[in-house]
Amino acid sequence: MFILLPRAYPDASWAHARRKLFELADIAAKARSRKPSTISPIAFEAVQKFDAIFMLERSINGLSSEARVAVRRKDIAPLVNDLVDWMKRERGKLSRHNEVAKAFDYMLKRIDVFTRFIDDGRICLSNNAAERELRGIALGRRSWLFAGSDRGGERAALMLTLIHTAKLNDIDPQAWLADVLARIADHRITDLAALLPWNWRRLVPVARAA
Repeated sequence: MFILLPRAYPDASWAHARRKLFELADIAAKARSRKPSTISPIAFEAVQKFDAIFMLERSINGLSSEARVAVRRKDIAPLVNDLVDWMKRERGKLSRHNEVAKAFDYMLKRIDVFTRFIDDGRICLSNNAAERELRGIALGRRSWLFAGSDRGGERAALMLTLIHTAKLNDIDPQAWLADVLARIADHRITDLAALLPWNWRRLVPVARAA
């Protein structure tokens, strides 16, 4: 499940942090450019370090949050610590106007948020999946430019989060919402997690059999 966070929340997507460094180190793109520019060896090395972390993270996609945390603490945390220490050392050698320095600062100034995923298996390394789902919302903006109030915006974000989470779990949002709304009044408040999309799939056959 992903959460639609307000824009004021610092973006801790590792994909975003990597993107600017990749642009500075993209050999193929610079070769095609009419105005070739120098490839940054520091940015190139940074991208390699990022990619090693992403490779390990891909190996635990789909596992439980507990399993993800275990692997992250054992295998990914050392790579993250090495990356952060290296970035701090290299940043000290660069002018604040340097493009690589700006890319490093983007992450280093938010390092507590960027490293939170290590101890929380619910957090994804990047928010690419959420951003893909937001494209549909952006396309529909003309139909509903205003939420009416801050509370209306929060409710819209909550509902859209639930709907798109159902889609990410290959569940029909309308069928899921209809069933949940029909049963939630008699459902144990201590077991609301059973109604979440990834658990609901197992709950429905039991209900139908009854």
